[in-house]
Amino acid sequence: MATTAGTARPPDTAPVSIRLPGLLLGVGLGGFVDGILLHQLLQWHHMLTSTDHDHIGVKYYDPHTVSGLEMNTVWDGVFHALCWIAVLAGLAVLYSRVIHDRRTVWTSRVLWGWVLSGWGVFNLVEGILDHQILGIHHVHGGPYQAWWDAGFLVLGALFVAVGHLIRRGGRFHDPATRRGA
Repeated sequence: MATTAGTARPPDTAPVSIRLPGLLLGVGLGGFVDGILLHQLLQWHHMLTSTDHDHIGVKYYDPHTVSGLEMNTVWDGVFHALCWIAVLAGLAVLYSRVIHDRRTVWTSRVLWGWVLSGWGVFNLVEGILDHQILGIHHVHGGPYQAWWDAGFLVLGALFVAVGHLIRRGGRFHDPATRRGA
């Protein structure tokens, strides 16, 4: 369905061309923030730091030993590689779908709302899958780990909601059509 210049649609009915790349970028960038901040800088957890009491029977690799830290670092690397692939895929899809007015799309509230929603989706999926279902790691282990894990999920839901509000406040722009065409 083509639109003409001056025809406005509500932001939630904007073309799917921005949704998928925005979500992929958000998932990848959210994963990078998680990995860099929580795994590397704060060193609260690595990918397998809770496997001594996980739900699937993965061998425990104590991050306080050299061999355990090596194995956790390898799995952190796999995690970062997946984040990198998500970002590259998001960029590739965005580049292939946005034919005209690329600068307008990069500065679009609609795109950045989708990116923030994608980060929220990352938090929700990673928090439910890795923290709750698999139990392979937690945001911050210890006596309050359930609160940290819950906070991570709440932050994810907040990112999805704020991303929706940002998209809703953005102007519709169909990147697949030339302005005024």
